Amino acid sequence: MMLKIKGNSFRSSLMACALALASTTALLPVTPVHAQARALPDFTDLVDQVGPSVVNIRTIEKVAQGGASGEPDEEMQEFFRRFFGQPMPGVPRQGPRPNRPQAPDEERPRGVGSGFILSPDGYVMTNAHVVDGASEVLVTLPDKREFKARIIGADKRTDVAVVKIEATGLPAVKVGDVSKLRVGEWVMAIGSPFGLENTVTAGIVSAKQRDTGDYLPFIQTDVAINPGNSGGPLINMRGEVVGINSQIYSRSGGFMGISFSIPIDEASRVADQLRASGRVSRGRIGVQIDQVTKDVAESIGLGKAQGALVRGVEAGSPGEKAGIEPGDIITKFDGKAIEKPSDLPRLVGNTKPGTKSSITVFRRGSARDINVTIAEIEPDKPTKVADREEPAAKPSASAAAKSMGLALSDLTDAQKKELKLKGGVRIDAASDAAARAGLREGDVVLAVSNTEVANLKEFDAALAKADKSKPVSLLFRRGDWAQYALLRPAR
Repeated sequence: MMLKIKGNSFRSSLMACALALASTTALLPVTPVHAQARALPDFTDLVDQVGPSVVNIRTIEKVAQGGASGEPDEEMQEFFRRFFGQPMPGVPRQGPRPNRPQAPDEERPRGVGSGFILSPDGYVMTNAHVVDGASEVLVTLPDKREFKARIIGADKRTDVAVVKIEATGLPAVKVGDVSKLRVGEWVMAIGSPFGLENTVTAGIVSAKQRDTGDYLPFIQTDVAINPGNSGGPLINMRGEVVGINSQIYSRSGGFMGISFSIPIDEASRVADQLRASGRVSRGRIGVQIDQVTKDVAESIGLGKAQGALVRGVEAGSPGEKAGIEPGDIITKFDGKAIEKPSDLPRLVGNTKPGTKSSITVFRRGSARDINVTIAEIEPDKPTKVADREEPAAKPSASAAAKSMGLALSDLTDAQKKELKLKGGVRIDAASDAAARAGLREGDVVLAVSNTEVANLKEFDAALAKADKSKPVSLLFRRGDWAQYALLRPAR
């Protein structure tokens, strides 16, 4: 049986169905087509905003020319003299040639890096390693203008440098607030990887406060950074510089997904000092520190593994004068908690020399406050070791000392005078347990299990009294530093 519907009725039914369907559709949630597109970052405006402030830096070094054609250069001759004790084969010994014309120094390209304009009057920030050793620095702006730059100052400890070009009205960057930077946030880099100027790469913040150095907690990103990007800016989505691209982790020399940037707040503090005086003044207290392990913290009653363990105190340093001792655990500096060892040099380093600061140490089960006057950090000095002068008859150490891998001798009068010591025992060789504890030839043992030793006889007596079932503590000097080692006897 077929049902027939007249035209008007059929059209009415269709309209009713359409209205019902429209009504139902209106009740369903509608997702805008462009919602996902809004979540993806657009860097075009940022490039237009920050790009004019990013510069290319080329460095040149002068290299002394070798001898005339056909003659080996001085460096190669020196190589043969040093390692073979004779001149290069086939080259006769020659005296000085006062009338020989001196070849002019040759200028060679040294490297390419990046930088960014700090101020309209021509101050540019970059990495210290970009300009280190350069005899000439050339800065090229995005508009292709090129300037010879003057190095205002470079700080190798933080890898920050400031150079100056003679120009005005330059577009300076905006500096951002690193404390507001969040892990997972989009960031962008502009630089000259492999010499390709004004290259833009982007990624996210992978981690903050990444410890890879004494004075800087780095920003870790997955932004593609390659040779030539060094010194360029890391930029947030507000067009603000939050870091200086400085290092990469790589097994091949190229980008592998892990890059490190110097936080701009730390870099700005360094740059301000470089611009003011050409150098950076840092505080020091003269202590050698190490990590506090969980086992150590629990064994001494500290509870939580925190702070910085003092392994040594420099003679005559502010730390020694204030009464800091090896074995102390520094838990606070000027009221700020020291969670890990790297916190201490950053806080002390940022303190103006001459400042009186308070240090809280945990010593023998209780906390105490110590006042210390901060000194200025000095250039690194080579470590002095005891003289290796003609050894007199060296009495042998006891069998117990030998079992720990130690070969010892009494200090000579000359060694005592140089090291400013009244006594002690010199380590002539360290192996087995002694080597594992970090002891080495030239170290001077001052105490065994908290008992001072002036010579081999006293060393043997102190070692004989020590509990052989437990690690034996040795207080020793290495150069100007006193520190502890734990020897675990062989079983």
